[in-house]
Amino acid sequence: MIRPGLSRIVLPFAAVTLIWGTTWYVIKTQLGVVPPEWSVAYRFMGASFIMFAACALMRRPLRFPLAAHGFFMLLGVFQFAGNFNFVYQASQTVTSGLIAVVFALLVIPNALFARLFLKQPVSARFVVGAALGIAGVALLFERELGADGWSGPIAAGLGLTLVGVMFASVANVMQGTARARSYDMFGMLAWSMLYGALVDIAYAWAMRGPPVIAWTPLYLGGIFYLAAIASALAFVLYFNVIRLVGPAWAAYSGVFIPFIAMTISTLLEGYRWSPLAVAGAALAVVGLVIALRARRVPAGAAAAGGTTGRS
Repeated sequence: MIRPGLSRIVLPFAAVTLIWGTTWYVIKTQLGVVPPEWSVAYRFMGASFIMFAACALMRRPLRFPLAAHGFFMLLGVFQFAGNFNFVYQASQTVTSGLIAVVFALLVIPNALFARLFLKQPVSARFVVGAALGIAGVALLFERELGADGWSGPIAAGLGLTLVGVMFASVANVMQGTARARSYDMFGMLAWSMLYGALVDIAYAWAMRGPPVIAWTPLYLGGIFYLAAIASALAFVLYFNVIRLVGPAWAAYSGVFIPFIAMTISTLLEGYRWSPLAVAGAALAVVGLVIALRARRVPAGAAAAGGTTGRS
C-alpha cells in the first residue's frame, strides 16, 4: 500500500487545528442579543444546508436505510445538539481559551467509553497521563474558582463544559465504530447535522420562544464562519485525517488547539496568566501527550480516542 502523501495529512491537520483553535472565540461573538440556544440552531441549520448542497454537487449518496437514520439521529443529538448547547451556555461565563483546554481532555472519557463499549484496553501510562491532564486543568482554573467560589458562575460554566465533553465523547465512540465507517462521510454528516439542527430548534423554541437574530455583520459573519468553516469544512477534513492516519494521531490537534485559543483569549478577552496557570497549562499538555501516545491504534481500527468535540 502506498503511504499517503505528507501534504494530504499535514495540510488538513493544520487547517483543522487553526480553524478549531479560533472557533472558541468566535462563539463569544454569538452571545448577547441572541439567546445561545438559537445561535446553536442557526449554526447547524446552515451547516446541514451546506453539507446537503455539497452532497448534491459531488453526487454523494443521501439515501440510507431506516436503521442508518436512527444512527444519524443519535449522532446529531449528542454531537450537534447536546454538546454545543452546553458549550455555548458555558461560554457566557468562562473565557474561550479555558473552555478549549477543558475540551482537550476529551480523550479521557473517549478512552473510558471505548473500554466499556468497544472493549479497548486502557494502559497504566494512559491513566498517568490523564491524571496529569486533569491536574493541569485544575491549576488553570485555580484563580477563577478561588475568587468566584464553587457555587459561582465560573464553577457553573466549568460544569457545563464538562457535560458538553461527555456528550461529545458519546458521539466520538459512535464515530469510532465500524458501523459509522460503513456510511459515506458526507451523507452521514449532512443527515446528522440536520437532525441535530431540528433538535436545536425545538429546544431553543421551548426555552427561549420564537427565533431571535441580530442583523449585524459581526453576528451574521460569525454564523457563516461557524456553519461553513468550523462545522461543514472542518469535520470533513478531520474525518479524512482519521481515515488516513487513524484517530489517535489525529487527536494531537487537541494538544495544539488550546495554545491558539489561549493566545486569542489573552489578547482579546484579557485573560491574565498567573504562575499556577502557566504550570497548569504545561502540566495539561504533558499529560495529554502521554495519554494520547498510550492510545495509539492502527489507522482504520475502531477507536474513540481521536475524534474531537470541537466546536
